[in-house]
Amino acid sequence: MKNTFWLAGFFLLRGAGTIAQPASQQLEQQLAGIVAAHHGKIAYYARDVSRNVVVEHDANTPVQTASVIKLAIFYEALEQIRSGNASWGEKLTLQQSDRVGGSGMLNFLDAPLSLTLKDVITLMIDLSDNTATNLLIDRFTVKAVNARMDSIGLHQTRVYKKIYKPATEPLPAEQPKFGLGKTTAAEMAMLMLRFGQCALDADGKTASSDSDIALCSTAIDILRHQFYRDDIPRYLEKLDSTEEGTAIANKTGALDAVRNDVALVGTKHGLIVVSIFTYENPDHGWTADNEAELTIARIGERVVHFWAPDGLEATALKPKPQDRKL
Repeated sequence: MKNTFWLAGFFLLRGAGTIAQPASQQLEQQLAGIVAAHHGKIAYYARDVSRNVVVEHDANTPVQTASVIKLAIFYEALEQIRSGNASWGEKLTLQQSDRVGGSGMLNFLDAPLSLTLKDVITLMIDLSDNTATNLLIDRFTVKAVNARMDSIGLHQTRVYKKIYKPATEPLPAEQPKFGLGKTTAAEMAMLMLRFGQCALDADGKTASSDSDIALCSTAIDILRHQFYRDDIPRYLEKLDSTEEGTAIANKTGALDAVRNDVALVGTKHGLIVVSIFTYENPDHGWTADNEAELTIARIGERVVHFWAPDGLEATALKPKPQDRKL
């Protein structure tokens, strides 16, 4: 379904006295060229939050999440911390039998090992640690994560099972198609925006209490420390972000034929959310020059530079009390 969140009257001038095409249409045309040049399939959704402008392509098509589904687990953890059923400092114990392969570091560390919940979440998000992800699924459960997604209206966003472990419950018939999880570009953008606007209520109302703002600030800080920066951040981070702090908070996901990235980008006029999923990619290479990663980077650059030509601003990522809904 075509999104109708267009900014009425937002036009670019093309010479004196000449009205150009609507800005959203111009941007969509530019992005269409990038999509057409790519050899796999693409779904994307991008929103300039302050102006309430959206561009999208196949944004409601269910897609493989790969590790992007870890955002849903993160969100459930935040809600459990908020309700007092969990805490950043509570201890989780890694056992030898918990270790699984793939991305991350816990697979290489000696066990048993005691870690705080915050440590485990940080490893899951910033290094996409699969063992950490499984520890969090044990702590919060697949059922609870999916119920939370339903409660906030994300009915196409699902995690199915732990990584590289047998399922403990019957799996739906669609699971082999999607693997670890499924979502849509639009739904994952809405989930990421909940982090950025500190929308922790089911109705999407943004938080106003000091404790909620602190919780969301910690979450954004974790997302800003994302280790994998070859996708949306690739062409946007022109300076060494280790000194001033990055203006991009993101979560990537990758499989042989899949590359995904979802990001909050702080700009001088506010937040932009960009959600890009690529699949059925013929380039299965695991290098920084993978075609899909370059395509994602080009889409991210075009969107952000079009809407925010004045540049990025890290402080725009700081959650603030607001009396409005998503």
